[in-house]
Amino acid sequence: MESDEPKKDLKKAMGRGLLGRCPNCGRGKVFTGYLTVRDRCGDCDEPLSAYKTADLPAVFTILLVGVLLVPILWVGFAVFRPEPLVLFGYISVLTVLLTLVLLRLVKGANVGYLWAIDERDPGA
Repeated sequence: MESDEPKKDLKKAMGRGLLGRCPNCGRGKVFTGYLTVRDRCGDCDEPLSAYKTADLPAVFTILLVGVLLVPILWVGFAVFRPEPLVLFGYISVLTVLLTLVLLRLVKGANVGYLWAIDERDPGA
């Protein structure tokens, strides 16, 4: 059975969410703070808070940071041979920065994905 609604563009919705924009109109903002999703888009009134991301952004961020840090750690230790505490300091700072940047990007993309497949929270 076909739906009368037009299909939503998944790539466009995720790209808009990645940039922190409303997946529907692309003009309004998704977040009110660092990770708090707005109740509704300020431009198109889309109910953004109905799309609950749960733990998926955190899991994806952990995976991405791990994939990025393993080669950096290996090359950093093999090429530069720093003292272990110095390497630990650099890797710690890099881990925190990568996590903070990627978490917001991944959460925005996840809101866009959930919007595109119309996966709303049943309790919302």
